[in-house]
Amino acid sequence: MSDFVRKAAALVLLPNLCVQNANAISGPLSWGFPSPTAFTGFAHALQRKAMERGLLASFQEGFGGVGIVCHEFQPQVSWSPGDRAHVFHLTRNPGEKDGRAPAIVEEGRAHMEVSLVIAVKDRLSSSEGERFAEELFGMAQGMRLAGGSLLPPPGGGKPVPRLWWPLGDGPEGQVDPLRNLRRHLLPGFALVQRNDLLIEHLAEMRARQAGSGAMPNMLDALMDFSRLNIEPGLPLAKSGEEVRWDVHRKPVLLVPLPIGYSVLSPLYANTEVLNTRDSTTPFGFAESLYSLGEWISPNRVENLDQLLWHTESQPENGIYCCINRYSSYLDTKEGKGENELC
Repeated sequence: MSDFVRKAAALVLLPNLCVQNANAISGPLSWGFPSPTAFTGFAHALQRKAMERGLLASFQEGFGGVGIVCHEFQPQVSWSPGDRAHVFHLTRNPGEKDGRAPAIVEEGRAHMEVSLVIAVKDRLSSSEGERFAEELFGMAQGMRLAGGSLLPPPGGGKPVPRLWWPLGDGPEGQVDPLRNLRRHLLPGFALVQRNDLLIEHLAEMRARQAGSGAMPNMLDALMDFSRLNIEPGLPLAKSGEEVRWDVHRKPVLLVPLPIGYSVLSPLYANTEVLNTRDSTTPFGFAESLYSLGEWISPNRVENLDQLLWHTESQPENGIYCCINRYSSYLDTKEGKGENELC
């Protein structure tokens, strides 16, 4: 069990958050569900707002990770006549004075319904924790998530499910609360990280192409997971007939996943670079870091390490990313040792 989870004293459930017009393009290579960085950033902003407002005097240590469960996802796309790909629904903004279209690059959008499970490090009494979770839930309604606006809770006055889930000491003390919490996350799918499958697939690709002169890299393995591959199957029964071509189906629901950023340049003083976001923060050019994600049923989550996402920074290596330890737990369970996830 990681140190992140050992410090968790309770869980706060933010159930069925309805988000309108969330950003559906969180990386340069893919579109779809927002990046985990959007949800860890939302939890961090919620923590800062709670501390600034003095929501609770005993709330000092903050949050320790966030679990992401999606109940519904509706990308705002359609098929245009003559096109072979989806097209985003974009707004028509007012034109310039000379009649030309404005130079506005609008991002793709999506509507979604998600539940967030946030680990709290501070140990609070039952009455304090319940009041704290209710105030957090109300505070979250006035924030933005992944660039989208939060709509009022669905249900028309339907009672909000239990929000505060205290944890016991040690791994044994987390079993029962997590088992009960999982029922409140259904129907839905939890997002976890699967770097282990990416590493295994890269090894298989290199073994298949050994001696061909082309050595696949990690990006090739990621792209192979991300696309629909049409491959030849077995020939038909009669000799001389054409080979049947089929779409190669993957056994699980895997998606390319932007998880953070890697710095490409030295850090510059803010005065050395024009048009930076603020006047105090040093600036560095960066590129997106990608990993492999999997959507799983919450019933398959056996401990908090498998569910929660955490931020991890390595300034000496220029890496700032989010990690989830689902595959590390599987490797340890099978006796392989932990993988490097970021």
